Amino acid sequence: MKPKIVTLLLGFLIISTFIQAQTVQDTSVVSIETKSGVVYKGHCVFESSDSIKIKTENFGIISISKDEIVYENLVSIETTDGNEFLGEIISEDSSTIVLKTRKLGEITISKSDIKTRQDVEIQQIKEGKFWFPNPQSSRYFWSPNGYGLKKGEGYYQNIWVLWNQFSYGLSDNFSVGGGVIPLFLFGGGATPIFGTAKFSIPIVKDKVNIGGGAIVGTVLGAEETGFGILYGLSTFGTPDNNITLGLGYGFAVGGWTKAPLINVNAMFRVTSRGYFITENYYINIDGESNIMLMLGGRWIIKKAALDYGLVFPIADIGSFIAVPWLGFTIPFGNTN
Repeated sequence: MKPKIVTLLLGFLIISTFIQAQTVQDTSVVSIETKSGVVYKGHCVFESSDSIKIKTENFGIISISKDEIVYENLVSIETTDGNEFLGEIISEDSSTIVLKTRKLGEITISKSDIKTRQDVEIQQIKEGKFWFPNPQSSRYFWSPNGYGLKKGEGYYQNIWVLWNQFSYGLSDNFSVGGGVIPLFLFGGGATPIFGTAKFSIPIVKDKVNIGGGAIVGTVLGAEETGFGILYGLSTFGTPDNNITLGLGYGFAVGGWTKAPLINVNAMFRVTSRGYFITENYYINIDGESNIMLMLGGRWIIKKAALDYGLVFPIADIGSFIAVPWLGFTIPFGNTN
């Protein structure tokens, strides 16, 4: 891809940020699921003892009988003994919560027994089952996407023991991080360290996001070993189902690559806990084309995530190779 095309692409992304309006979340927005299976989301404009009126984006103001409501503003509660309950809060005082659940009816939970409490979007409920949020919705196996961490959110990622990285959201649109590959633990070898910075901008909420950032590092114990990459990307889709197109330029020992690294990734939710992920790279080095394909998935374990898959380097190496991939992510900070 020539520099002129790169400039046009970046220009298009910048112009798009001014053309498209960013959707602003409103704390008065409610989500309601009816017995017929229809989900309505909008602003509550009126409520009586037997009905509720909400102003929706697509249908205007609609009135819903409370007899038809299955769920309204759900919460997920985990108790200290490991049980999890999903339902609607009927009443709450300083010591207890009365929760209306689909299977158990109304149950009373002592607040002293609550380990975690999390608001749940109606869209996370499918056929009465809670679909866990993605613990690492801002990344694929390794490559980032256009979604970012919220302020106060963070995660630690480990890949095959050696790769250790953390990231933290300083704001809803900007995050920083760092990492180390501790080769010094294996015979005192030179140790790569790096820092990261990333910005993300929602163009159309849950549909189009753009982002960019940098990875900059060095190798401790070696001379003239500075390395890094500057990148930009566009993500199309929701945090659960999306495709990302990325472009980056790498540098090492003071020199920049002449051709960009092109990155095409996708993530699709397939079960309440599972994702299919593919991450793919096209790299041109000194006029020689190299392609790397990655296929696999992500499994959610409580709030953590286990990534697994195979890496297929496609080059003129004379044989077929598939390298296993294994990593996990642990969120921390403001993760509800």
